[in-house]
Amino acid sequence: MEAIARRIRDVPDFPKPGVVFKDITPLLLDASAFRRAVELMTAPFQGSRVTRVVSIESRGFLLGAPVALALRAGLVPIRKPGKLPAERGRVEYALEYGTDALEMHRDALGSGDRVLIVDDVLATGGTAEAAAKLVRAHSGEVVGFTFLIELDFLKGRERLRGERVEALLHYA
Repeated sequence: MEAIARRIRDVPDFPKPGVVFKDITPLLLDASAFRRAVELMTAPFQGSRVTRVVSIESRGFLLGAPVALALRAGLVPIRKPGKLPAERGRVEYALEYGTDALEMHRDALGSGDRVLIVDDVLATGGTAEAAAKLVRAHSGEVVGFTFLIELDFLKGRERLRGERVEALLHYA
């Protein structure tokens, strides 16, 4: 775990003053550490009969694709509005100031699909919660969530109460 943690770079004041961004690109550059992170993110769900991995734009795609391959599951991208070409389902969710939305192809999930939701960081939990609502609105069953990083001080796990939530690295 230490080899993975050492490859997360802190970038102060990004994207705005006072925020310390957790940059995963150094991890992605180290094939061995990246592979190990994917293995550890996947391991808790190996016996869960996951049929689809839903990954959240954009860094979630980088982790979701290898997790899906490891679980022998299909990959479903969830994107910001206007980025998907076919018929889409949409869910809006509240931000600190205003709203945002996520979209997914309507034909990406079917009844009986068991879904693991993957993203790089669990912060406030709003995006992950919205992703789960979108999955359920399209007949998917949420098996759990897996994150590379959890920012514990933002209490995002509380918004996912009752769900199985796994995270490799925790920052207090």
